[in-house]
Amino acid sequence: MSMLRRRKGTEPKKPSNSEPPIEEKREKKSKETDDFENNRKLKKWGCVDSCCWFIGCICSIWWLLLFLYNTMPASFPQYVTEAITGPLPDPPGVKLCKEGLKAKHPVVFVPGIVTGGLELWEGHHCAEGLFRKRLWGGTFGEVYKRPLCWVEHMSLDNETGLDPSGIRIRPVSGLVAADYFAAGYFVWAVLIANLARIGYEEKNMYMAAYDWRLSFQNTEVRDQSLSRIKSNIELVVATSGGKKVVVIPHSMGALYFLHFMKWVEAPAPMGGGGGSDWCAKHIKAVMNIGGPFLGVPKAISGLFSAEAKDIAVARAIAPGVLDIDVFAFQTLQHAMRMTRTWDSTMSMIPKGGDAIWGDLDWSPEGDYECSAKKLKNNDTKIAGQNGKGSSGNATHVNYGRIISFGKDVAEMHSSKIDRVDFRGAIKGNNLANTTCRDVWTEYHDMGIGGVKAVADYKVYTAGSILDLLHFVAPKMMKRGGAHFSYGIADDLGDPKYGHYKYWSNPLETKLPNAPAMEMFSMYGVGIPTERAYVYKFSPASDCYIPFQIDTSAEGGNEGTCLKGGVISVDGDETVPVLSAGFMCAKAWRGKTRFNPSGIRSYIREYNHAPPANLLEGRGTQSGAHVDIMGNFALIEDIIRVAAGATGEDLGADQVHSDIFKWSEKIEIDL
Repeated sequence: MSMLRRRKGTEPKKPSNSEPPIEEKREKKSKETDDFENNRKLKKWGCVDSCCWFIGCICSIWWLLLFLYNTMPASFPQYVTEAITGPLPDPPGVKLCKEGLKAKHPVVFVPGIVTGGLELWEGHHCAEGLFRKRLWGGTFGEVYKRPLCWVEHMSLDNETGLDPSGIRIRPVSGLVAADYFAAGYFVWAVLIANLARIGYEEKNMYMAAYDWRLSFQNTEVRDQSLSRIKSNIELVVATSGGKKVVVIPHSMGALYFLHFMKWVEAPAPMGGGGGSDWCAKHIKAVMNIGGPFLGVPKAISGLFSAEAKDIAVARAIAPGVLDIDVFAFQTLQHAMRMTRTWDSTMSMIPKGGDAIWGDLDWSPEGDYECSAKKLKNNDTKIAGQNGKGSSGNATHVNYGRIISFGKDVAEMHSSKIDRVDFRGAIKGNNLANTTCRDVWTEYHDMGIGGVKAVADYKVYTAGSILDLLHFVAPKMMKRGGAHFSYGIADDLGDPKYGHYKYWSNPLETKLPNAPAMEMFSMYGVGIPTERAYVYKFSPASDCYIPFQIDTSAEGGNEGTCLKGGVISVDGDETVPVLSAGFMCAKAWRGKTRFNPSGIRSYIREYNHAPPANLLEGRGTQSGAHVDIMGNFALIEDIIRVAAGATGEDLGADQVHSDIFKWSEKIEIDL
């Protein structure tokens, strides 16, 4: 009977308290799992959609405002601004043209890291349709359209530091290479426009564009960039009646041109074969803007944890945003993987070790006070300073401790710090897993033991930073060690200093034999600038970077130099005063072993004054690292020298910081 009922589909109902069949259990569990997975995906992509929507809104508003601004009558923005602030001063080019200044010496611009445009000449399938389109600079449209493809193409080969197979990215040529970094964000454009006011044009202005990702010598190996600079300078000198050039490097461009001056005089094949008098024959002055001659601590945090003050603050405001799987890739991890292939970043690791930057208990700027008030626009007083510097009643700051694991370690006496040497630690691969291969950052090969050993060492000075980077990024430092050096020369007559790895380190090379040439260090002051960091150890799992700046670390008083895990000092927001000014303040001042021909050196500092209102844009008195390129006083100094003036004609040194005082505290053989 029961068999008959089953055939007819009339099986009796089960009691309500009976267990469901196994098949029903499995179906129910499978449905619950699917629902959970769908909800998880919805949440994940909801987050991504929110991020995309937010970024899209910001971009749309920006482009709308830019469109409205560009469609206004040319006089309208100025009319509105003058109605609010009063009549604007003449731009430097207009002012000096009225004084009768005319174009005289050809001008050569040497851009720094990041600011020069890069375009695609050959790529993989994912870059279809991007031939000769900018992958760096311009609109950056491909960053959010094809992020993983963009990272792949912007990265260099991790073994050679040159092009990966099947990829060719090359620098944009001409003045457009670095006049604007992105739409509406000027770099060299304002200076070029003002030079044009006194008669300059493209025939007597030259942008020495190069691929800023490469090591300096590799720009010659791959692109012959140094040879192009040499031949173009020779051309503009010849076509201007023998008038020498005024060279204007910015940021890392100062190190690049320092390398060039040694390269051009060195014999072939390593050098350009120009002879020992080439610079004397072709260069009137080198006017370095924001030159990081001794490196920048910011480079260490970038290489160590792919972050600096701005990234750390963003991470603190929105915890996890920079670490989540946005656009199917981990933002900081991919940034670290990419930037660690850019050998140029290693040129800005601090040079000179503890003798320059300080040790556990001493640093040249140790008495600097961070309570300086910002200048208002057109204010000629020095913020928080009495004539020179701001070290009146300051408490001691341990700037020499560039990386400290914990605020207590950053502040306690060195005798109380219990350190365990990391150099002998055994690395393992227990952090690595197959999901990390796409965002490999070398931390995954260190294992928990290796990572923990780094934190247990507690504190790192400029003298131990190199060992730290060799430990956490051996491949990167192996390449970097072949192209850059970071010490102080004992004997500059030693033949080893004829190698190109020393040419961009001013403490291990000589200025050329060109006594009539002039060297300028021109930079902003009055802005808190990264000098040291408080880190925290975050035991990593999967693909996360195990070290982060501890944004909760704050100083205990209003005038503290420690804010958000970053210990600041005077500078231009990127380059500390010490790095920008020491060489011209002391090591190149007069005849020294670093300047045997006695090239005259000058320091020109520009107090930072932020714009008084939004209508002033980025301001005309800014001392910030890039914005200073629109500083009227700096532009006027450059135009005067290009028109024939000397450093003495400008008034020689213009100093607002304690650079001379700090330089005297540094004891090295001159």
